[in-house]
Amino acid sequence: MADQATFEEQAMPFAGQLYSAALRMTRNPSDAEDVVQETYLKAFRAFGSFQDGTNLKAWLYRILTNTYINKYRKKQRRPSEVELGELQDLYLYRRMGEASGASVSAEEDALANFVDTDIVHALESLPDNFRMPVLMADVEGFSYKEIAEMLDVPIGTVMSRLHRGRKALQKKLWSVAEARGMTGPAS
Repeated sequence: MADQATFEEQAMPFAGQLYSAALRMTRNPSDAEDVVQETYLKAFRAFGSFQDGTNLKAWLYRILTNTYINKYRKKQRRPSEVELGELQDLYLYRRMGEASGASVSAEEDALANFVDTDIVHALESLPDNFRMPVLMADVEGFSYKEIAEMLDVPIGTVMSRLHRGRKALQKKLWSVAEARGMTGPAS
């Protein structure tokens, strides 16, 4: 059985980052909380199999990604549910993250600096199979190999999805720039 204190010390600092990633995946605070909670439960149960010296963050993200995929598939087969008190739960979850000393994720930090909702919408409008690699690589800073392991796909697939996701994002952002008159004549 995993040592609870060791698990808390090593894994809990990633709570804020995992929540941000889950929120980008689910686009719903309540669902994101559920995915993170289930991720930590699974991670705690499997912590004995975690190899010291390997990337704990990548290991947690892989569990998070698999949990999201499994929940998403299950959700597709069920009618949708609405939970009350969603804002209270989100407030409590964020307060717990602050109390644990969890750091703000790079994704939260980057998106907080975007004052323009068009940019956030462009990123969020990407299909999951492109959005997730873009977020993992460009926001979270994972390598192709780590992303491939987390998504359980070949590295070539990660590279392809990342390229296509970046191109789609570039096209969406170019349209925003054109609409605002921010593009000039080519020189």
